[in-house]
Amino acid sequence: MTIKTITPKELEERLKGNDQTYILDVRAEEKYHDYHIEAPRSKNVNIPKKTIFELEKNREEEVASLPKNHEIVVTCTTGNSAKKCAAILSEKNYNVTLLEGGITAWKEYLQSQKSN
Repeated sequence: MTIKTITPKELEERLKGNDQTYILDVRAEEKYHDYHIEAPRSKNVNIPKKTIFELEKNREEEVASLPKNHEIVVTCTTGNSAKKCAAILSEKNYNVTLLEGGITAWKEYLQSQKSN
């Protein structure tokens, strides 16, 4: 099974568009509160990866806030945990896309834009 990916640049362009973008951040709550991707038309959801890992065994109520009819961009610190989470959600029929390189790559991309 292949998970779709999106680069930080593509995500930035999408966030400038008119459609709402769902972003699922699977980092620990305190990391999420320290920093997360924000944009006027984005809907950010923080569900720690442990909760998603447990979906394989548990009911889906924990992620009931996620839409099944809308693409969800999944991110974490570097992309590794998000990839596992995206795979689990994809098996549950969620439309997921992985942010390449996670929040680390996102911040680096934003820094590189400022220096140009």
